[in-house]
Amino acid sequence: MTFNEISTAGIASEPSTTEQPLAESARKVDLGVSDIIIVAAYIVITFAVGIWASRRGENNSLQGYFMAGRHAFWLPIGASLFVSNIGTAHFIGLAGTGAATGIAVANFEWLAAYVLLELGWLFLPIYLASKVYTMPEYLHKRYGGSRLRVTLSIISLAIYVLTKIAVDLYSGALFIKLAFNVNVYLAIVTVLIVTAVYTMLGGLKAVIYTDTLQTFVMIAGGIMVTVICYKKVGSWENFVSLYMASIPQSTVDILAAGNNTTCGVPGADSFHMLRDPATSDLPWTGIMTGMFCFGSYYFCCDQVIVQRALAAKNLQHAKIGCVFAGFLKIIPMYMMVMTGMTSRILFPDEVACADPKECKRICGNEQGCWNIAYPKLLLEVLPTGLRGIVIAAMLSALMSSLTSIFNSASTIFTLDIWKRIRTNCSEREMLIVGKLTVLVLVVISILWVPIVSSVGGQLWTYLNAVLSALGSPIFVIYFLGILFPRVNEKGAFWGLMIGLAVGATRLGLDFFYKVPLCGEEDTRPAIIAKINYLHVSPIVFFLSAAIAIVVSFLTDPPSPELLINTTWFTVHNDKEAAITKSTGTIRDEEERSQSNPLNQKTGTTAKFRKYDLRNSFLSASAIMLSLTIAFLVGYHA
Repeated sequence: MTFNEISTAGIASEPSTTEQPLAESARKVDLGVSDIIIVAAYIVITFAVGIWASRRGENNSLQGYFMAGRHAFWLPIGASLFVSNIGTAHFIGLAGTGAATGIAVANFEWLAAYVLLELGWLFLPIYLASKVYTMPEYLHKRYGGSRLRVTLSIISLAIYVLTKIAVDLYSGALFIKLAFNVNVYLAIVTVLIVTAVYTMLGGLKAVIYTDTLQTFVMIAGGIMVTVICYKKVGSWENFVSLYMASIPQSTVDILAAGNNTTCGVPGADSFHMLRDPATSDLPWTGIMTGMFCFGSYYFCCDQVIVQRALAAKNLQHAKIGCVFAGFLKIIPMYMMVMTGMTSRILFPDEVACADPKECKRICGNEQGCWNIAYPKLLLEVLPTGLRGIVIAAMLSALMSSLTSIFNSASTIFTLDIWKRIRTNCSEREMLIVGKLTVLVLVVISILWVPIVSSVGGQLWTYLNAVLSALGSPIFVIYFLGILFPRVNEKGAFWGLMIGLAVGATRLGLDFFYKVPLCGEEDTRPAIIAKINYLHVSPIVFFLSAAIAIVVSFLTDPPSPELLINTTWFTVHNDKEAAITKSTGTIRDEEERSQSNPLNQKTGTTAKFRKYDLRNSFLSASAIMLSLTIAFLVGYHA
């Protein structure tokens, strides 16, 4: 199965016109007084926390506004890492994909826990040592020149505007439209204005502290839905048997007539975490390799995620924050994936509809109605009061994702683009530009609302397809930059460009050849129909890496000053003097130790760092061993 088939299982397309009557399953309900009070109280409290954090922050400096003064401790860092990743698309997409294909989609969440450890133990020591504010800035310090910095800045901003903001707004609008009797445009605009005010005033500090609040609201609301749903289903054995029997009536009638069909029938591997590498929707080979490639890009090289960890007061707090976020990533399996499976059990005819005409009648989409799994639960299961709490949880997911994107995009634009346009601009000017960038993004988001409301579920496909196509080559240049000092700017640039070209080609083919409806013959080329998108990622990764390495060895090595504190083999080198790039002078060991953020307030010595590194690798090895055992158990479940 190709990428489009997985994605459309998560969120299907909506009706193409806003004038089309509401589908049967999308009937709306009125909020109770208690629901309205809860939602209003949540918005007021969130706004108050954001304003409070902005007044406490050092917002008159670049480090204070964009890096929260680098004083954040592990709890808000971990919470912000979690909710910056979890948006409304996760509630709707993971629940829908769980309803469609079973528990294997949770691999993306569980493996993310280990990718977060990769961020804390492999990448952050270098990022903090090099004192970067943005990910494109690291490329400039590591490779020199401006091509990579400008290219990645433009790509990042395009991804944020065209995919992340779009899919979060789409999911939020879809949830409100399917479930509640309120004006979608007014609701989304209100949320955008609230988030914009405290993001503009407080910078990253306001974002991190409101993220902490929203983490607990989101988890509380999600767990309430989970508990209520599981009570209706019963024991684990009952849950498994009911899910495997959750077949829509249209399919039951076809089977009863003696005809064969798999449309609407749960797969035999629905409760397998590891699936067949050749024929399944989520092959275990692709999970192990593909998730490492574009998952590592998302969590280790994307400004939205990494910027939270860069705000830590020291490396220890950053690492603990990554561990805390990793533990939180265990929850979506039960709070979203299995809840979506429960929705299929309770409403098989609507959620698991298989006949295109029937699906069109129910939700307005011929390809399926998996997207209504989570909203359907809220409509049919939750009582008044609890419904308000879950709305607050959904708003938490939406607001936290948007504020993270706004803040990170303004950081990249201000420091990596505006500063190059106006090389002599003052710090005050850059702060003003950063705040105005947030305002511009809010305006763009408001303009997106009617567009994403009409385009539909292709945005979910678009988001994941772009990450799959572009993530691996971007990750390559960071990965090689940290671990291979011989790789130079020319090698990294051409490895990136060729990798992006190959990934974009596959992306274009995925969109050109549409996924056939259930029961239709698949006439797509074998390269599309037979090669899973998870297998494309490692292919692009190794291709980009090979080109980067070959070109680097055919050209001059990077200058020694570019390697200072930018690779694992040249960071904290206490035996050699560090040559300062700007002056060519030599700093003594004491000065370098004091200036390094990894050593501040920790008293870390070279010996201790080596000991800490050795134990970190031992811990990571033990964790990976436990993960392998868990997957093998899941495979044979």
